[in-house]
Amino acid sequence: MIRNFLLIQLFFLGCIFSIYAQEDVWQGPSVNFSHGKLQISENGRYLVHKDGTPFLYIGDTAWELFHRLNEQEVEKYLENRRAKGFTVIQAVILAELNGLNTPNVYGETPLIDNNVLQPNEKYYKWVDKVIRMAEAKGLYIGLLPTWGDKVDKQWGVGPEIFNPMYAGLYGTWLGRRYKNFKNIIWINGGDRWGGDNNYPIWEALGKALKKADKNHLITFHPQGECSSGQWFHNSTWLDFNMAQTGHCQRNYEIYNRLLLKDYNRTPVKPCMDGEPRYENHPVCWKPDSLGWFDDTDVRQALYWDLFSGSCGHTYGCHDIWQMKTPEREAIGFARGNWQTSLDLPGAFDLIHARRLLERYDWASRKPAPDMIISDNSSFEHKIVALQGNGFALVYFPNGEKATFNLQSISKNNELTLSWMNPRTGEIKKTGSIDRSQTQEIIPPSSGRGNDWVLIIE
Repeated sequence: MIRNFLLIQLFFLGCIFSIYAQEDVWQGPSVNFSHGKLQISENGRYLVHKDGTPFLYIGDTAWELFHRLNEQEVEKYLENRRAKGFTVIQAVILAELNGLNTPNVYGETPLIDNNVLQPNEKYYKWVDKVIRMAEAKGLYIGLLPTWGDKVDKQWGVGPEIFNPMYAGLYGTWLGRRYKNFKNIIWINGGDRWGGDNNYPIWEALGKALKKADKNHLITFHPQGECSSGQWFHNSTWLDFNMAQTGHCQRNYEIYNRLLLKDYNRTPVKPCMDGEPRYENHPVCWKPDSLGWFDDTDVRQALYWDLFSGSCGHTYGCHDIWQMKTPEREAIGFARGNWQTSLDLPGAFDLIHARRLLERYDWASRKPAPDMIISDNSSFEHKIVALQGNGFALVYFPNGEKATFNLQSISKNNELTLSWMNPRTGEIKKTGSIDRSQTQEIIPPSSGRGNDWVLIIE
């Protein structure tokens, strides 16, 4: 009888692990395009489909997708990202790594004689094909018309080929070409300063895209530790703000400086981090003295961003954006192969955040720093809380303890607490508490790499 009991227990445990393993992989297309085109929510904070279905921007930086991969490699990359629950792939038409003069794998460059007014149709048909491959998997393409070195060379390869007139003509041509594709989010810019002499060029490109294509949202990708809101918040073509927290900062100060500033701008527009610290990237490009960003860094950036009121988050891997192979020169100390780096630990963690956020009401959620009444001034150990009707989600980046006032969450006296392990997605209920009393809450473990999400409902 004991043996039978153990077999039954093992059977049920096997079922639980089997279900959990299936949940780690996204089933079917990542996004259902039948919900209609993307637009801004009524409260101006998030992205929704035309029928009101919420959309969570979970991006990956694949800047060299069109430039360096063949069809079989594109298929492998897109399928990997679909299965991990990504919803947007950020890629550049006029790519960074000598994208004008070094042909793609099929021998095509994007422009004839580097003339913006003479696009190479064979190259753009390849771009069309990749976008449609992404559509078949339910993935949006966050489409950059050009990398910033074609506007302002600085540290790039260039050449600089744009002025306001050419930017407007190119934007009009692109907008007309892609306005009827289902799965595009336009990303103006490309890792560059938006002001000074660059401003009229980016402004002309944004206006032209919006005029020619009224079906797709537009944002702007700035250089590191900057945000689109600095220059373009009031531009009519900018639908939502994008920051780049970059590859040096390792604490919440950068979100306080960029994201919260965008969140509090008027008029209200959605905001997000479109390029955080990349996994397997040397910290501030100093691997010998500062080391490398890892999956803990990925999760901290992810939850600090999402629980501070953003409309989404972009992941990045240093080996993947440049599609690094042993044959290619490493950019910025890249040390891995893009194909093996697809499965670095941090890339698996985004699906857990997506599943969690898609469980709860969108319209009512907002950052809730006042819920935390103990000292929370340390940027390195910053606890962030997101609250909505009947629930709150709290991120503890290093397993810190904290004291909370929970009275605003619900009118019910009793609240249920659960812990989510952001490394696995596993959720365990731990009991109930009285909302009328202040509560000191201690996560299951502490220290770097022991981050936790508290679910209160």
